[in-house]
Parts: sequence; structure tokens; C-alpha cells
Amino acid sequence: MRRPTSTTSWYCQRAADPEMLGAMRARRRLIGFAAAFAGLAAATVYAQRIWVGGPTGGYWRGGPPAFASRADFDGSFNYCRGFYNSVTRERSGSGWGTDYPGADNNFSVRLAELTFVRVKLNPDAQPTHVVVRLTDALLARCPLLFMEDVGTVRFNEDEIKALRNYLLKGGFLWVDDFWGSYAWERWTEQIGLVLAPHQYPIVDVTLDEPIMHTLYDVKRMPQVPAISFWYQSGGRTSERGPDSEVVTFKGIHDEKGRLMVVMTHNTDIADTWEREGENREYFDLFSPEGYAIGVNFVLYALTH
Repeated sequence: MRRPTSTTSWYCQRAADPEMLGAMRARRRLIGFAAAFAGLAAATVYAQRIWVGGPTGGYWRGGPPAFASRADFDGSFNYCRGFYNSVTRERSGSGWGTDYPGADNNFSVRLAELTFVRVKLNPDAQPTHVVVRLTDALLARCPLLFMEDVGTVRFNEDEIKALRNYLLKGGFLWVDDFWGSYAWERWTEQIGLVLAPHQYPIVDVTLDEPIMHTLYDVKRMPQVPAISFWYQSGGRTSERGPDSEVVTFKGIHDEKGRLMVVMTHNTDIADTWEREGENREYFDLFSPEGYAIGVNFVLYALTH
């Protein structure tokens, strides 16, 4: 079966080139991620803007989904956010649109700055991040599908079939920012309808797996709270108290050992991107690790 078309594009071929990866790893050895990122954050002029939200608003907060069209895909990288229906609500979550569009924009900007990946840009030079229905044929053009607040989801039969086909044909799904035991149980029930657990079990992702070292050597999965919770709680990180004290970092492999799904539960990695411009202390505590994890996951999706 053919893998998603974007994985055969120019940027994927470059990312998969052993010489290119060698150069990227050499760069990693020469400069630490935090130092490199601090230099980027200190620069005053960018071709792309970092989205800044918060209580006073930003460039644009929320809004209707920018659904993908065929014209959005030209072989460059698009941040693809999965669209789904919520049947319940979680505190501080907003279903498919959690952290949208700030996380999508900011991660795409930083991916272009920190790697050789060519990111698709709009005429205004901002990244062309898109929202994709699970049943849309354009899903096959997304090397990585990102979803948040998935403890509220219920897939219908068409979505189950489409998502299964996407994953088994080479797609990659990352779910993030869902907290507590109830959200975990709902998500595992739903993904179990997509990938039968007796054939595709959910297992721990160990820190020595290739996805943790695609470019940056990531040595832990941090617990990141939403910036609103961090403010209000005086710096605590467990959003559900005792019910979310431990980060769950698990995944599902295919028959060849390739990760098809990764789950970062009891943590909000996407807020390290969305909120990077709002508070310097929050940025210093969480954003360098959050971007390192995101870059690693994207490069893994492009090369496996």
C-alpha cells in the first residue's frame, strides 16, 4: 500500500538523506538546543509572525476551522490538525480546536527555523496550517496528524475506517493535552475501535526509541500545564491533581515496529508552542523541551 504522498516529497527526501541527518546531528552537537532557541527568540525580525494569545487577545484567537483544500498541498510541510466531534467536555479543553490556531502557527514557524523542512507558506508569509476531517482524502497528504483534547472524542464508523487506513498506510497520529483517568479511558476505547488492541497494543514509548533522538536527544517527557493553570496554581503542573500526577507516554506500533500513534497524556506539549510569547518564565521552563519533542516527532513521521 502506498504511504501518504507527502512522505515522498522533496523535504522528506532531504530529511531522510543520511548525509543531511548527519549534518543535523553535527549541528546538534555543536550548539545546545536552548542556546540556539534563545538566539531565535532574541531576534527582532522574522518573515513569519509568532502568534501571541492570552487574556488581551492576539493576532487571531480561535475562529472557524481552516479546512484543507487541494491547493494547500504542494510537497511542503503542512501542520495538519484533525477535526472531530466531541461528545463530552473537559475542563480547559475546547475539543478539536484546543490551542488552535496558535500552536499550529508557532510550531510551523519554529520547524522552518530549526530544521531543513520546507514549510508551506501563505501569500502573507504565514504558515499554511490546515484542519482535516478524518474522512477527507487529503488526510493522505499529511505525514503527521495532530489532535488535542481527545478525551472528548467519539469516532463514527466512517472516521474509524478512514483513520485506520491512514495509519496502516504509513500515517502518524500524535494526540496531546488530555488529562486524568476518564479522558484516558475514553481515548483508549476510541482508538481501540480504530486499531484492535489484541493486534496493535498500546505500549510504553521508551526514552531510547529512535523518535526521541531523531534530531535532539530528548531525555524525558515533561509535564507541561496549560499556561492558565500554571498562573492560577502558582506554578503547579498536574492539572487534575492526584488523578494526573504522572505523565503517560505511550504509543502503538505497526507489524514492522514503526510507531503509528503516540500519546502524550497528562501533559500539554502544544502549549509550549502556543504560549511561547506570553511569559518569559513559562517559555524558559517549557518551550525548549516542547519544541525539541515536536521537531523529533515530525522528523520521525517524515522518515519512517
